[in-house]
Amino acid sequence: MAHIIVLGAGLGGVLAAFEIRRELRPEDSVTLISRGDTYHFVPSNPWVAVNWRQREAVEVSLPRIMKKRGINFTAIGGKRVHPDSNDIELDDGSRLAYDYLVIATGPDLAFDEIPGSGPEGFTQSICHIDHAESAREAFEVFCKAPGPIVVGAVQGASCFGPAYEFAMILDTELRRRKLRDKVPMTFVTSEPYIGHLGLDGVGDTRGLLESEMRNRHIKWIVNARITRVEPGQMHVEEVAEGGEIHAIRTLPFAYSMMLPAFRGVPAIRDIKGLVNPRGFVLTDAHQRNPAFPNIFGIGVTVAIPPMGPTPVPVGVPKTGFMIESMVTATAKNLGALLRGRAADHEASWNAICLADFGDGGVAFIAQPQIPPRNMNWSARGGWVHMAKAGFEAYFLGKIRKGVSEPFYERMLLETIGVHKLKA
Repeated sequence: MAHIIVLGAGLGGVLAAFEIRRELRPEDSVTLISRGDTYHFVPSNPWVAVNWRQREAVEVSLPRIMKKRGINFTAIGGKRVHPDSNDIELDDGSRLAYDYLVIATGPDLAFDEIPGSGPEGFTQSICHIDHAESAREAFEVFCKAPGPIVVGAVQGASCFGPAYEFAMILDTELRRRKLRDKVPMTFVTSEPYIGHLGLDGVGDTRGLLESEMRNRHIKWIVNARITRVEPGQMHVEEVAEGGEIHAIRTLPFAYSMMLPAFRGVPAIRDIKGLVNPRGFVLTDAHQRNPAFPNIFGIGVTVAIPPMGPTPVPVGVPKTGFMIESMVTATAKNLGALLRGRAADHEASWNAICLADFGDGGVAFIAQPQIPPRNMNWSARGGWVHMAKAGFEAYFLGKIRKGVSEPFYERMLLETIGVHKLKA
C-alpha cells in the first residue's frame, strides 16, 4: 500500500490528483495539500482586473470534488518538505508521511527583489486572484484621474503572455470608457525583443505583437532592468547587447502592473539535491528528482534552463499544455512504479497559448516548446478572444464536475480548427 501526496492545488496539482488517482491500485491513496479550499483559473485574472469577470466565476471549491473522486484533501498548506524522512510539515505543525511526493506548488512571487514593486509596494499584479482583485480596485480609482500606464515583466520573469494580454486589455477597456486619449502607455520588458516570450519567439510573434502595439499606440522598452519603484515613478535601466547600461529612464505612471520574477516556494527552497539555486525542482526526463527518486516535480516549480544568454535575464515559461503533459507523464510513471515497472513516460513539453486582447488576440503553438520545433505557428484575430472565453467555460465546467481529460490537447485541436474556419 502506497501513499502519494500532491503538494499544491493549482492547475498542475488539481489535474495531477485526478490522474494519479486513476493510475493507483485499489489499496493505494492520494492526498492533495492546498493552502485554502479553492482552485482559481489563473488565465482569467487579467479579466478580473478590469471587472470583466468576478472572482466566483473563475474559482472552484475543492473539498467536495476531491471527496467525490476518492482523493484526500487538506487546506492547511505545506510548510516544509523533509525528503530525508519522507514527510511534509504542514502549516499547523503536524506532519504527513508519503511514499511518493509530487511537487506542484507553483512559484513564489519575488516582488521583494525590486524595491517598491508588487501589491505591497506601488505596482499591481495579476498572478493571483487576490492580486487581480486589488488591481481592479486600483484601476477603478485610476479611471477617476487617468494618467500614464506602465505594464510589463521584470528581469528574471518567466511568464510574459499575461503582460501582453493585460496591456491590450487595458487599452480595450480604456477605449470603451472613452479614456484612452488621456492615457500614455509604455510596455517595459526584460525580453530582448517584443514577442520573445522567453521562447525566442513562436512563429511571427515579434511582428504580430509589435504591430498590435503600434496600432494601439503603446510604446515599448526592451532589455529593461528595473532598479526600483517609487510612488508614481519607475526607474529603469536599458541594457545593451554587451551588458553595459545603454540608458537610464525614469517613467512616470498613475497605474502599473509588472509581472515579477519567480522562484521556488519556501517549503522546498534550499533543499540540497532537490532544487536549484533559484529554488526550482530538479527533474529528469521522467519528472523525477535525481537525488530523491520518490519525488516528482510538475508545472512552474520545475527547473528549466533559459533559452540562451540575453542582456537581461529571461526565464522559460511553463504553459498549460506543457504542465498537462508533465501531469500525465508523472501519473503514468507512478502507476508503473507501483506495479514494479520502470518509469519511462516523458512529457511532450509542447506549448499553446491564447493571448486575449479583449477585442482580438494572438494564438501560438510551439511543438516542442523549446526550438528547433516541428511546429512553429502563430496567428491573430477576433476568434482568439472567443476561443479563450470558450476554453475558460469548458475547463471550469469540467473541473467543477471532477472530470480530468487532456484539456489543452483539445484546445490545440479546436484552436487550429477555429482558425481554419475563420480563414
